[in-house]
Amino acid sequence: MMLSNNLRFAAPLVAAAIFISGCGLKRHKYDNPITKDTQQPDKVLFDKAINDIEHSRFEIARLLLQNLINTYDTSEYLAKAKLAIADAWYREGGAHGLANAEAEYKDFILFYPAMEEAAEAQNKVCDIHYKQMEKSDRDSKHALFAEQECKQLLVQFPNSKFAPEAQQKLREIQEVLAEGEFRVGMLYQKKGSVLAAANRLQAMTDQFPLYSKADEGLWQLATAYHRAGDKFEEKEVLAYQRIVRDYPLSIHAEDARAQLEVMKRPVPEADPVALNRMKYEMENRTKRGFFSPVLGAFSGKPDVSQSAKSGTPPMEGFRPTIPASVPAAAANPGGVSDVTISTAGTDAAAIENAPDVRANPGAASGAAPAAPAATPAAAGTTPAAPAAAEAPANPKAPDPDAVAKQATMTPAQQKKAFAAAVKQQQDAARKAAAERKKREAQQAQLVKEQKKKSKQKQQEQKDQEKQPDKSQPPAPPAATGQGAPATAKQ
Repeated sequence: MMLSNNLRFAAPLVAAAIFISGCGLKRHKYDNPITKDTQQPDKVLFDKAINDIEHSRFEIARLLLQNLINTYDTSEYLAKAKLAIADAWYREGGAHGLANAEAEYKDFILFYPAMEEAAEAQNKVCDIHYKQMEKSDRDSKHALFAEQECKQLLVQFPNSKFAPEAQQKLREIQEVLAEGEFRVGMLYQKKGSVLAAANRLQAMTDQFPLYSKADEGLWQLATAYHRAGDKFEEKEVLAYQRIVRDYPLSIHAEDARAQLEVMKRPVPEADPVALNRMKYEMENRTKRGFFSPVLGAFSGKPDVSQSAKSGTPPMEGFRPTIPASVPAAAANPGGVSDVTISTAGTDAAAIENAPDVRANPGAASGAAPAAPAATPAAAGTTPAAPAAAEAPANPKAPDPDAVAKQATMTPAQQKKAFAAAVKQQQDAARKAAAERKKREAQQAQLVKEQKKKSKQKQQEQKDQEKQPDKSQPPAPPAATGQGAPATAKQ
């Protein structure tokens, strides 16, 4: 009885031990083994390290590979050993393991750029950040790093077998980045900050043309410019024209064409290349599963099923743009970089010869200040005119009497005077803010009235176009002998 109970409790423990040991003994085949059959010591070390990597004994494998590199410095397997160390870190995973793997892969590319495995190492670096990429509404650090590394692969190894895979990853990465910018732009749009929304949407549509919602972004961009006023009408027209030309199969294409016709602007023809690309995307777009929207809410990975499958992704990184409301002079990146120091005023001697209030204690009591003694250098010469006679006094300069009075105040009086000055400045600031708000309200009212007039004018034009014009008199009869009397009779 007791034996059967012990076996019953021990059975789950034995099963768990077998499962754990089986996981450790399961072999995951290595991607870059050396098939050369030889019994050289360095080859024996390499094969043993690869066997440890395949059985997830990563630390032992790295020690053996490092021993190979340090002991056999002229071995033909040095490059393979260095790559295997990076692969061991990559397979181990985790934030620490992936960071070390990226450093090892970078070193391998630096020392062996001509080897075929260099492109694979760069692809692994791209994968390190691609697999850590988060959703568009979260930190975009890994997405930006992944975009940079995939572009590096396409630039440095354009003919590699990994280039098509990296290009597709780049489209998916830019889909996530564009989705983040689109969300921010729509948030500004809902809050009523139309110029901030236009700035975000303009940058997104310009720099991520393959984004699956680029046509929706252009439509929202045109809406933002329309709400911003007639000053941005040209930019609104450009957004409508881009929808018609670059996204002819969009659900907003007909509405954009109608808007251009109403605004009496030219309607462009659809680009055949863009038309074929949109057809291909609609036919080859990945279909989402039935439970994908529900399960996606609990996943930290972004949904890239709607990303483009064709087209060349832009190779330039995302660049923040300057809002259209900023004047051209302020948007100019140029400026003054030299800083110089000069004495205030045009006459330096006026500052040096000016009387110092602190040197005349009698100024505070109202007594006449003592005349300054003549210097030996100035003896026998005509005294210089005071500075006040040469240039007007500075209205912002402190009053000498006030300065002298403040010097004789007690700390409590100085504190009280300072509080009064601060209150006076605050009152002036409140008054200026109230006046500014009043001017802005008046300006907003004027803009509203102007928009109302323009809408009424457009409505009148539409009514005139719909109804025939009856205000014109009938055509005069042909020029005959009786034409003049008939006209007079009418």
